[in-house]
Amino acid sequence: MSMDFAGKTAVVGIGATDFSKNSGRSTLRLAVECSDDAIRDAGLRPEQIDGMVLFTVEENHEIDVARNLGIKELTHFSRIHHSGGAACGTLHQAAMAVHSGACNYCLVFRAFNERSETRFGTGVQNRAPSPTPMEVDFGWSSPFGLLTPASWVAMFAQRYMHDYGATSEDFGRIAVADRKHAANNPKAHFYQRPITLEEHQESRWIVKPLHLLDCCQESDGGQAFVVTTLERARDLPNPPAVIASAAQGSAEDQQMMKSYYREEISHILEMGICARQLWEDTGLGPDDIQTAIFYDHFTPLVLPQLEEFGFCPRGEARDFIADGNIEIGGRLPINTNGGQLGEAYIHGMNGIAEGVRQVRGTSVNPVPNVENVLVTAGTAVPTSALIFSKDA
Repeated sequence: MSMDFAGKTAVVGIGATDFSKNSGRSTLRLAVECSDDAIRDAGLRPEQIDGMVLFTVEENHEIDVARNLGIKELTHFSRIHHSGGAACGTLHQAAMAVHSGACNYCLVFRAFNERSETRFGTGVQNRAPSPTPMEVDFGWSSPFGLLTPASWVAMFAQRYMHDYGATSEDFGRIAVADRKHAANNPKAHFYQRPITLEEHQESRWIVKPLHLLDCCQESDGGQAFVVTTLERARDLPNPPAVIASAAQGSAEDQQMMKSYYREEISHILEMGICARQLWEDTGLGPDDIQTAIFYDHFTPLVLPQLEEFGFCPRGEARDFIADGNIEIGGRLPINTNGGQLGEAYIHGMNGIAEGVRQVRGTSVNPVPNVENVLVTAGTAVPTSALIFSKDA
């Protein structure tokens, strides 16, 4: 499989609001703020934007954002499903749109008040019954206590621990690395607030084996990007973050965070599908990646991502992350913005922005000699991933 847009499109603008626990403004205002910031960062005017790609769960309509920004015409608009799994998929779609000529400059954004307004992490127990596949699924699992994302991931984590001998301390090393990087990031919620492994272990249980510090925060904020062809990108102010490739993946017997009925349930097969496409499409491999931004809504799901992409064999991620290997100066620094555990939870979009900053050389935690950055989207759901590269 070869993606025709691969290596021929780029992110040319990134923009964000502040990340907080109470934004004090509407999600439409957040969307407009981050989008305006991204358009300015790209050196463009709003009327040059003629495409948009959003999440299906984005509550701000394209036409409302366009009207408030002063965008005059849209020749392409589309949406990607599956919540956090859509993150890299939005750029995948935007890249295809600009490469095909459906639009010239494509705006991608995600904006929400997922702390001060709707908190999905509190559970699905109060959802109204309806005859839709998702609500029927909740009807089967919720009576048994599977009410929250944390409970769904805890089932996976228990099996992963059983199969490979991973421990809570192994999960804690992900949190420690993320918070160490967030401590250097003035935009991170946990700026100047690193943690120790002992503090991770002492944090209260949420649902075993997950401690409080295994779970990402819920945040208010917005993040946006502008995507165009590499040819156009070279005429704009900032170094382009070339979309070397992007891919989506859904695996056999795929369910939303509860794929418990596969022959092997301690792998993230859908992320493996993304990995296969990215490596085949670019000719790159794990040794060609200098830093990675892994979707880290819960620490246990970072370990199998390392395995799916071949950074280590199955079951050996616990050894790979030891001795600071995933921190700045290690073999593969991860989540250098602090990730969703340390910076903010914006459905992974802030992680994509950090990938762009690493390519540009503007990260607060710059990794030396970056050529290629891996970014992943939501795990345990149909998902997506991409690789950013420096322009040749």
